[in-house]
Amino acid sequence: MNVYRWFGRGWLSMGFLFLYIPIIVLIVFSFNSSRQDMIWTGFTFRWYAALSEDREIISGFLLSLKIALMSATASVVLGTFAAFTLNNYRKFSGRALFKGMVSSPLVMPEVIIGLSLLLMFVSFEKMFGFPERGLLTILFGHTVLGMAYATVVVESRLQEMSKSLSEAAMDLGCRPFQVFTLVTLPNITQALASAWLLTFTLSLDDVVLSAFLTGPGYSTMPIVIFSRARLGLDPRVNVVAALTILVVSIGVIVSSWHIVRSERLRQKQISAAFQAEILN
Repeated sequence: MNVYRWFGRGWLSMGFLFLYIPIIVLIVFSFNSSRQDMIWTGFTFRWYAALSEDREIISGFLLSLKIALMSATASVVLGTFAAFTLNNYRKFSGRALFKGMVSSPLVMPEVIIGLSLLLMFVSFEKMFGFPERGLLTILFGHTVLGMAYATVVVESRLQEMSKSLSEAAMDLGCRPFQVFTLVTLPNITQALASAWLLTFTLSLDDVVLSAFLTGPGYSTMPIVIFSRARLGLDPRVNVVAALTILVVSIGVIVSSWHIVRSERLRQKQISAAFQAEILN
């Protein structure tokens, strides 16, 4: 058994090394004084200072952040409504078509999604003069993709919920909207947070959809980085990646701590309510 245990640990360690060694190397060489990534010539903050003066990357980051915030919020709202509909209404006309349309972005290549949305927006622009390719079109494309992921995350949590909670609330006189806001939403808060973080990340680093749907003057950060990577190595790209990893790591740690803390608090409240019911 010890042999199998060490064998499994060895494969697990190799998997982690395969995933994280490139990230560690990237962070280390963001402090390299040379423009050549694989030639270490000394430690410096030169490229961090250079990044603060790079208006193209900064404007691309601000645009990506704005789109990610809006698309993540819209994806969670629309995905929650879609998940609630699929979970609570098992039989209605067009349910299979609705479920298929919601889930199709998960399995469809982004190139196909981007091309189809591009053709649609071009047709609309020719007919109505709106919308021009830019912020709005990128936001729409990211929301279409993010909504599919948010729906899956929220629907899985709704399926785990006991229907007795909603039924008890309705027996006590709550209307459907009150049941949704007072019972359902508090119980799916963690799923909503997870869906928001997932869709935010997908939007922030998306290249394919953004490349199809962008217009003049609307270059997101991934597009700027991709265009520079094709022309050669740029140490400022390493700095962007290192800072992104730092922010994401902090966000994951904080959100994980908050989720664990909320779950423990919820379990304590359930236990206290159960004990109070026994004593009564």
